[in-house]
Amino acid sequence: MSLRPVESRRDLRDFLALTDRLYAGEPRFIPPLHAQVRAWHRRGVRLYVLRRRGQVVARTTLHADAALDARLGRATQLFGLTEFAEEAAEELFDGILAAGRAAGKEAAFGPVSLLPNQAGGVITSGFEERGFIDSAWNHPYVPAAYEARGFTRRFESDTWICPVPDEPVFTFDDGRIEAERLRVHRGDRRRVGEQLPILREMLNASFARLGYYTEISAEQLAAQTDGLAYLLDEALLLYLTKADRPIAFVLCLPDISRFIAKIGGDLHPLHQLRLLATRARYRREAVLIIKGTVPEEQGRGYMRLLSRELHDGLRRGGYRALRSTYVERTNPGSAAQYVAMGGRPLHGYTFYDRRLAS
Repeated sequence: MSLRPVESRRDLRDFLALTDRLYAGEPRFIPPLHAQVRAWHRRGVRLYVLRRRGQVVARTTLHADAALDARLGRATQLFGLTEFAEEAAEELFDGILAAGRAAGKEAAFGPVSLLPNQAGGVITSGFEERGFIDSAWNHPYVPAAYEARGFTRRFESDTWICPVPDEPVFTFDDGRIEAERLRVHRGDRRRVGEQLPILREMLNASFARLGYYTEISAEQLAAQTDGLAYLLDEALLLYLTKADRPIAFVLCLPDISRFIAKIGGDLHPLHQLRLLATRARYRREAVLIIKGTVPEEQGRGYMRLLSRELHDGLRRGGYRALRSTYVERTNPGSAAQYVAMGGRPLHGYTFYDRRLAS
């Protein structure tokens, strides 16, 4: 067997359908949206499948990113959307490594879809807990398969789950609001297009120091947030200005993971209408997608103010729990807020890295 590029419609259908078989009857797995995968394929992202007796047993992307190469200081073979039957792991990884060597890469890194600051990763613990949107869930054999073939963990992290507190947890001196000309802004479905560039500027500034982070372009952010307006709970998108300058933000979304799992990731127009009609059902839990403070304003308690307002919105909206996408273990400041809420780590999380011999 060897990796073969996805070229036909049948190939693409088989690529998407692999997870239906690997995770049959498994509600903890949340598939990527088919529309996103199809869009990447149309844009030229290379998709590959591994077949055994005609049936797909593994899949992956093979791609590269110049900005991440510069960040990591090396030419890197990226791979993502990577799924495999346990018995196909060796052939899959051999194919990924061979592709990297043929392309003159120094290392292989993944799974990333398409970058680590977008989506990807592997869970290494917490398998009994379900996955959720913008996060991974996989069988326990997956991390063992990577590590048996020489991959090492990188950017080890945890996802978190926190109860929504009945009483305020975070305090802030309201006297500072007027004195420092602070103002909390909330999401607006009608103005999402105007608010996204403000968030992008803060996002890029807040995460610039992280080892895996590459700047998100306006085009990338538009693609990642496509459809945000109809899903947005306006009380869960907040940003803070100081003397009219944006300095901190937090974005949460209603957790529609169970709906996405139910439809197998195929959010076609009819399913979109169903989601719109039933979205109130999915406002019991929320997912914290991202939060940050621009570097020059960090350590001054501004995220406490936003967290106080966020939790008020969660309580008023009837949410019972807040899940967080992965937080690096080298970032205890972010995790401390979850601990203060009574939260706990949900999944161990990692990416995998392997040097390529010349």
